Amino acid sequence: MRRKLIEELKERGISDENILQAFDATPRHFFLDLAFEKQAYSNTAFQIGKGQTISHPYTVAFQTQLLELKKREKILEIGTGSGFQTAILCQLGTKVFSIERHRELYLNAKNILEKLGHQPRLNFGDGFKGLPTFAPFDKILVTCGAPFIPQALLDQLKVGGILVIPVGEGKKQIMTRMIKLSETEFEEATYGDFSFVPMLENKAK
Repeated sequence: MRRKLIEELKERGISDENILQAFDATPRHFFLDLAFEKQAYSNTAFQIGKGQTISHPYTVAFQTQLLELKKREKILEIGTGSGFQTAILCQLGTKVFSIERHRELYLNAKNILEKLGHQPRLNFGDGFKGLPTFAPFDKILVTCGAPFIPQALLDQLKVGGILVIPVGEGKKQIMTRMIKLSETEFEEATYGDFSFVPMLENKAK
């Protein structure tokens, strides 16, 4: 089932072999309720509790490809969720810092990622604020729909770094990539419509 998913990702334009290998090495069914085990490798989003979802595999792969990751880069992920995207980032050899606003999801993801042998630095809190203590970051990935691009995240990105964030309110967001050219200049590009759960400010609970 995992190999079939990888072939589907290839057909949809995911060409980075490192990302495809990371998907092959990451058991997505670990991040889902047992009732969904047989569907774990379909290109589908699933509810994981607290009104949150585990994203479509294609969405995870697409966002990851936009980051142009290199091993040992320091990555900030906003929205740990199930921990699946976190696992993919870890599998790619990056140093991952991740923030989740739901304590129950934060604890569940921590447990699963530890069982898989990954050691990201997970944090419970407000993703809008980022993690200034550990900044700057080489890359920043937002896995929820942001009503706007938080200035704190732009500030915490290294010059030359990349921020990938779905921007927009409502049911659809525009996948946006910001490359930091200098402390005040950014190059912006968009990559079509996607659908994410909303990113909420001051809502850690």
